[in-house]
Amino acid sequence: MERLLGLLKVKVVSGVNLAICDPLAHSSDPYVAIRLGQQKVKSGIKYKSTKPEWNEELTLSITNWTLPVKIDVFDHDTFTKDDSMGDAEFSILNFVEIAKKDFSHVPDDTVMKTIHPDKGNCFSTESHITWKDGKVSQNIVLKLRNTDTGEIILHLERVNIPGTVQ
Repeated sequence: MERLLGLLKVKVVSGVNLAICDPLAHSSDPYVAIRLGQQKVKSGIKYKSTKPEWNEELTLSITNWTLPVKIDVFDHDTFTKDDSMGDAEFSILNFVEIAKKDFSHVPDDTVMKTIHPDKGNCFSTESHITWKDGKVSQNIVLKLRNTDTGEIILHLERVNIPGTVQ
């Protein structure tokens, strides 16, 4: 049995310039699937949109912070297999390492670390791990792979659980 290290709250904020998978409607019916190890959670479907606004919070258990978080975006189809609209992944290692520390003495809106886009990640822009309102959080814009277009915007927070390994 793996040890619970905490919870990762992932807010799926929105999608930008997602691929058009339904050419007749000139749109798509996207949803996001997020995987961490063996866990998988899904957002709701946003019908007829290539720039969906989800603002949905999904929660994953952290049992191994070295595993990447994997994102898949799909176009929902009623009678056929859902179409892939791209994928991305990112590491939570920096985020969890920072979130484990006590920052109660740090002023709000302090940037604890900046992660730059590079070949080793799917970030579209710099991503700041920030201390605000007593929490460590991170806003992420991911460039989707295996597609011609599209980005997914996420917001991360770690939820500490009393008695879990830090």
